[in-house]
Amino acid sequence: MNRLIVLGTGYAMATKCYNTCFAVQNEKGDTFLTDAGGGNGILVQLERADIDIASIHEMMVTHEHCDHLLGVVWIVRKIAAMMNAGRYEGEFHIYCHEGLCSAIRTMCGLTLQKKLTKHFDERILLHEIADGQTAQLRVGEITFFDIHSTKARQFGYHLCWDEKKLTCLGDEPYNPLCEAYLCNTDWLLAEAFCLYEQRERFSPYEKHHSTVKEACELAQELSVPHLVLWHTEDENYENRQALYTAEGKQYYRGDLHVPNDLDVLELI
Repeated sequence: MNRLIVLGTGYAMATKCYNTCFAVQNEKGDTFLTDAGGGNGILVQLERADIDIASIHEMMVTHEHCDHLLGVVWIVRKIAAMMNAGRYEGEFHIYCHEGLCSAIRTMCGLTLQKKLTKHFDERILLHEIADGQTAQLRVGEITFFDIHSTKARQFGYHLCWDEKKLTCLGDEPYNPLCEAYLCNTDWLLAEAFCLYEQRERFSPYEKHHSTVKEACELAQELSVPHLVLWHTEDENYENRQALYTAEGKQYYRGDLHVPNDLDVLELI
């Protein structure tokens, strides 16, 4: 059985929690990382979650925004240093679209020493992804899809293992062009920037985000059994879980999760 380890749940400017990123881990301890937040706080979150960085051999970066991308430099730095010290076995694979591959190379080239970046194309491998492309990961088979963002180009994915399917929509609302990738999914990971009643205050639609209401209505319409909501504002982080759950259950009758940072969900 795979499990979902929530490393961060907040939006770009969050201060009470980390930026939204997460890991999927199998029973063997193999770890697949999605995004890395906006800085070296990713190393803190991995340590707090008791994730051995040596277990991370595959990573997907959804898009170029700083709250998803900048932490990648710290992951590369840590893994490259572990390679130099003989404490990391095998290769580290990063999956992202073409533009992000060049961005990651440039950022690492500007900020990391050559003794670390020397591992690019040898043991640290960047893979350009395309809409509908599949790959075999240690935690399952992944299919990447373009979410058709109107902002920065962004990819989501669905991950399949043991007849289970998890779909990550990235950090924007669902686009009907992606319908085929959501069919029969067991777990849906969706952004919900704020409560519906707070929409005038937080202006989620102007930021290309949705509210709890819309995310829950989508999951109900698609008959998704398990729904995870995150990438939220953090003004009332202490009460967010209760408030979002209460609103969500008005529109969604399935298994609703509004996790806090470092929560772990068994992907049954």
